[in-house]
Amino acid sequence: MIEDLFLQQRVAPNSPKQMNLKEISVKFAMEKNKEWHSRLPITNQSNMVRNSHKVFYGAEYLDHCFAVAMWTTPIARRLANQKIYLELRRLAISPDAPKFTATWMIGKMVKNIKKKFPEIKKLVSYQDLDVHSGTIYAAANWKKDNITKGAEWSVPSRARKKSQTISNKARWVYEI
Repeated sequence: MIEDLFLQQRVAPNSPKQMNLKEISVKFAMEKNKEWHSRLPITNQSNMVRNSHKVFYGAEYLDHCFAVAMWTTPIARRLANQKIYLELRRLAISPDAPKFTATWMIGKMVKNIKKKFPEIKKLVSYQDLDVHSGTIYAAANWKKDNITKGAEWSVPSRARKKSQTISNKARWVYEI
């Protein structure tokens, strides 16, 4: 993906079907996530790249990026230890992206992940219940698996930054 290097005017596509899905660098994905993500703009590069499985995607149209996604081995130990899961850690869409970009992108990423990681059998993602309805997952045929109670991640034995959100989350799963 050309990372918006040209000074040509940014033109938004009319449909997500006009875009291309490409693998991108973690650095670029993090920059765009910081710019566009509604609740979790801050990411840590070390937390993204030190996983056994990781892939970062961008949706591009005319050399401009309109959405990014970051996938890694799950954070939850119970899932990470099973070695068959991949977690959608962030999905950030630009304000000028066309309607249905998120669902289109999820469909394209699932197909790519099947080829790239044949050992992965399940995908997982978490929806912030305070601000999102889960429409993108339902539209992409994911199944709501669980509701997790929001909590602060900080524990006395580890110094961590304050959480960006502690709202309840819906866990969505997609079986490949």
